[in-house]
Amino acid sequence: MTAEPAPSDLRRSRGDRQRDAIIAAVRELLQERAFADLSVSTISERAGVARSGFYFYFDSKYAVLAVIVAEAMAELDQLTHDFAPREPGESPSDFAKRMVGYAATVYARNDPIMGACNLARNTDAEIREIMDDFQDSVIDKIVDLVGRDSGARPVSQDLPALVRTLIAMTSMTLAHDSAFVGRGADPARAVEIVERLWLSSLWGGDSLETHKA
Repeated sequence: MTAEPAPSDLRRSRGDRQRDAIIAAVRELLQERAFADLSVSTISERAGVARSGFYFYFDSKYAVLAVIVAEAMAELDQLTHDFAPREPGESPSDFAKRMVGYAATVYARNDPIMGACNLARNTDAEIREIMDDFQDSVIDKIVDLVGRDSGARPVSQDLPALVRTLIAMTSMTLAHDSAFVGRGADPARAVEIVERLWLSSLWGGDSLETHKA
């Protein structure tokens, strides 16, 4: 005979569903309007949760966004576990495309979430901390890979600072920040430039054939 779930299990299950509904509501609403235009009332209504219920799970709309960005960063962290040194038959250009491609995959899956996060990091300490911690870990991985690449010719001896700048540029471009992609322009054009800047900055911009190790 199957045991009946305990009352605490039922409450936890219902709570998980409400919490998930709030997170899903923010994701949906961000497809329609800017994060700055979202209110707790709007989020609660979309989630089908009372305003008081919202505050049972989250302190603010920024707390919801922090959960979403943590999930996105975890996904990208999983992808960067696959970072590997440039293979003998892999050109610097292909390696640069691989690095940018990992980030592009996550941004595409979470658009326009990542754009909202890039803006929110300026006003919310928790989101800024999540993104900064993750960025530091990615910088360490890439610095290590480039340091072991015999063909690398970085334009600066300060490799961590160089990689940090490249990552910041990549992040804002993939988030379709108008300062990087322009207004109404094809974002793919800006992404191609980002890939070329990675190549030029870390391998001296030589032709694809020059440094095939």
